[in-house]
Amino acid sequence: MNPCFSKDGTPIAFDQLGQGPPLILVLGAFNDRRTGAALAQRLSSRFCVFNYDRRGRGQSGDAAQGGVSPYDLERELDDLDALIAAAGGSASVCGYSSGAALALLAAARGARISRLALYELPPRQSPAHPAELASLIAAQRRGDAVEYFQRHVVGIPEPVVVRFRQAPFRPALEAMAHTLVYDAQLVASDRVTPALLAQIQTPTLAIAGSESPQALREATEAAARALPNGRALSLPGATHDLDPELLAPALEGFF
Repeated sequence: MNPCFSKDGTPIAFDQLGQGPPLILVLGAFNDRRTGAALAQRLSSRFCVFNYDRRGRGQSGDAAQGGVSPYDLERELDDLDALIAAAGGSASVCGYSSGAALALLAAARGARISRLALYELPPRQSPAHPAELASLIAAQRRGDAVEYFQRHVVGIPEPVVVRFRQAPFRPALEAMAHTLVYDAQLVASDRVTPALLAQIQTPTLAIAGSESPQALREATEAAARALPNGRALSLPGATHDLDPELLAPALEGFF
C-alpha cells in the first residue's frame, strides 16, 4: 500500500501494480480497493495500475481540514488529481458505477485524463438523496443509510434489502455508510448532465453489461451519445459486477 496526499492533506491509499502506461481505477458505492483488486491484477500485465481507496474507505482518510466539509464533492475530485499526479501527471482512467460519474466530473474540471472508460454509469438520481443520507449519518443511523441507498438509489427490491440485513458483508457496508453521501452527490441529476458531457473532449468508451438492468444500459448509451468523442460497448454476458475476464480485454483494447 502507498499513500498520496490530497489538496486538503487527506491521505489516499493505493496499490500500484505492474509496469507500462498508467491506468487508475475509480470504484463505486460500497467499494474499497479490494473490489478492484482482481481487475487491477489482470490489467497489470500491460499497465501500471493504480487501485485506490476513495476518501473515507479502507485505509484512506476523510479529514476535514481548513474548514472544509468531508462531504464536499470537490475534495473527491482533488483526490483523483492527487492520484494522477502520483501516476506521473497524466493517466488513463476507468470509472465503475458512481466512480464513472466521478471520473466524468474530473474530466470536465480539467483533470489530465488521456483516455476514459466508464463501466455501467448509473442513471441520474434525485438531488434530494445526499441530504437524506447525511441526515441519517448525523443521527448515527448507518444501517438505515445503507438501506436508503439500496432502496432509493440502487433500486434493490425490498425483500432483497431485508435479506441483506443478515449478510456477512453487512458490517462492512455500514462501516463505509458515510461515503454514500458522496456517491449520491455523484449520481444526482444536477451533476453529470448532457451539457457537462458535451464539454468533455476526452476519448471515452462507455461500457454496459448485456445482462445488466435496462436503466444502467440506457444511461451508459446516453452518455456515449452525449460525449463528443464517446462510443458505447455492450459487453456480452456481463452484469453490474466487475468480472475481470469479461471486462479486462475490452479495457486493454481501448487503452
